[in-house]
Amino acid sequence: MEEIKVNIDGEEHSVQVEELEDGKLRVMLEGSVFDIETKQDIKEEIIEEKSKKGEEEGVVVAPLPGTVASISKKVGDKVKKGTSILKLVAMKMENDIKSNKDGVIKEIKIKKNDTVNKGDILVIVD
Repeated sequence: MEEIKVNIDGEEHSVQVEELEDGKLRVMLEGSVFDIETKQDIKEEIIEEKSKKGEEEGVVVAPLPGTVASISKKVGDKVKKGTSILKLVAMKMENDIKSNKDGVIKEIKIKKNDTVNKGDILVIVD
């Protein structure tokens, strides 16, 4: 447990902070206990939800941040689940981004050399 000083509405307070096993924080302030999530935790949950939703709806999202190295399909191309659609370079490694369902490429939201973040929508398969 770590003790830190925080400023709340212009007043300085001493709080005790403990990191929990699930990555959340337990903050104790003047006898009250709060279990909180950081903005990063919430952002990761949103990205995870977006990825799960995408799999159901044919939305292909970036699994990690990187740069689009090449796009091997175009709008109107038929694809099978597992077909490579584009290559994403991250940490000097080329990652094959594949269709998550059988269908037709409806929309490509990126272009070669674009930088993407984890969770960004890349392609829509209908």
